[in-house]
Amino acid sequence: MANMIQGDLVRHERFGIGRVEETLGGGDDQQCTVHFSRTDKRTMVAAEELLVLTDAEVAAYDMMKLAVFEVSRENAPQIALGDRWKGGEMVLKPGDPKLASKSVPIETFFHKIVMVRDRLRVMEAQINGHKVLADNEKLELQQYITRMYGSLTTFNILFKEKGDYFIGQKGDV
Repeated sequence: MANMIQGDLVRHERFGIGRVEETLGGGDDQQCTVHFSRTDKRTMVAAEELLVLTDAEVAAYDMMKLAVFEVSRENAPQIALGDRWKGGEMVLKPGDPKLASKSVPIETFFHKIVMVRDRLRVMEAQINGHKVLADNEKLELQQYITRMYGSLTTFNILFKEKGDYFIGQKGDV
């Protein structure tokens, strides 16, 4: 087993993908402090529990980072909540009257919907730019994403601008 070094992108079975920040020891006893983005935490794990990402996975990771950067740029247009919803709340009322309702500020819910849309767009770019997938595989995955957009069209009423709407597949699937 090769020793991990600071900066290695790695995968852990439980924690997912992370970056090695520090290492202690070497060989079979090496321990690594890894920042795992899924949990946004630093965790000490044995190096033997880690797999270094392949060159293709690192390239995909870099492309994802670039796409996230592009989506979050300051000059990117802000997605606006429809005026009638500002200051509102979404109330989830259980069918059982003995259970308490839950309310969420509509702005919080809207932000989550916009994040889902942005992540679907990043995934779309990843698929379209993938060097290993065949064109028919890209098309099949693209169709799934289009169906996901279609499932989210219910939330179009929240958007101020029609250009920001989710657009799904037209016609029958």
